[in-house]
Amino acid sequence: MANMNPAGRLAAVRAEVVRACGDAGRDPATVTLVAIAKTFGAEAIEPVIAAGQRVFGENRVQEAKAKWPAMIARHSGIELHLVGTLQSNKAREAVALFDAIHSLDRASLAEALAKEIARQGRRPLLFVEVNTGAEPQKAGVLPENADAFLAVCRDRYGLAVAGLMCIPPVDEPPAPHFALTAKIARRNGLKLLSMGMSADFATAIAFGATHVRVGTAIFGARDLLANYEL
Repeated sequence: MANMNPAGRLAAVRAEVVRACGDAGRDPATVTLVAIAKTFGAEAIEPVIAAGQRVFGENRVQEAKAKWPAMIARHSGIELHLVGTLQSNKAREAVALFDAIHSLDRASLAEALAKEIARQGRRPLLFVEVNTGAEPQKAGVLPENADAFLAVCRDRYGLAVAGLMCIPPVDEPPAPHFALTAKIARRNGLKLLSMGMSADFATAIAFGATHVRVGTAIFGARDLLANYEL
């Protein structure tokens, strides 16, 4: 796929989603492809929109605010997901802009989101991020604390959490992490699972992923220095 343009890579990823769903005995309609557009500008994103993609993910609120309102105005049906860590003081902007937030992981953020959801009347899909590898450098609730945190979100803050998200450690097989996330979701009655990225989304689909977050396989490698203002 390296020599393809973004539209061609998108088609290849979609075909792989269909194949993985077939292998897992699943309907491809049960899997949402979230095209991760972080660090890419409109010139890279517009061809992917033209090819029919409507669900996109961003890591940072400020970057999304800078580039998405104009594209949303030009194209109908765009759905925007925040997949990166969210600071509590950005909750107002996040609720206003995003249709889904994949990184709920602490009580202070739950409180801030609850206030903004009530104030704005917008209800983005909420995913609790689970740090399945207990990696100290990563955000996310530890697996052993997930049930209690979900109860806090529901009972104390009145949040309707829709699912779980995980990012397995890069140096470990992803399957056990996907299986653990799915197990926590099942026992808490959660239907949505945000699991799998460019290298492992087919495996994630086999373990029940409903949202796969694919960036590099669609947009190509990121040149961070070229795409970020430092």
